[in-house]
Amino acid sequence: MKWLIQYLRDIKIGKVVLWCYLIWYVVIVYFYFDPLPKTWINALGISAVIGTGLVLSISSNKSDSVDYWQTFRLYLMPFCVSSFSALIKDRGFIVFVSPKITETLVAISCCVLFLAIVFTIKLINKKLAWQSTNLEGNV
Repeated sequence: MKWLIQYLRDIKIGKVVLWCYLIWYVVIVYFYFDPLPKTWINALGISAVIGTGLVLSISSNKSDSVDYWQTFRLYLMPFCVSSFSALIKDRGFIVFVSPKITETLVAISCCVLFLAIVFTIKLINKKLAWQSTNLEGNV
């Protein structure tokens, strides 16, 4: 649990946005899940092709260490995009927003909850750091 709090304490805004994307995706998959394998096999195929292209586009000739989380994300994003578009096809979505207000509110609420957790952890961390600085200064 400590590693999760440290991760959320140090998380940058770009990663927060990516987590909100994933949260939105999971909510929509919850409401529109398709048990037929066709959607998921197609998404895996697109992920393999596009993910490999993305990995190749960021690779350099240097023998740097591999960032496995970044590589995972480069394959996960095309999978999510392709499966998301297949799940919402012909369902009245406006770009990525559900035509059903309840579903949209659930997705927004989950993202806001995540943002509140991150903000609270960062705020507590700043407060503890500030208190620690003041205590050291008073000694």
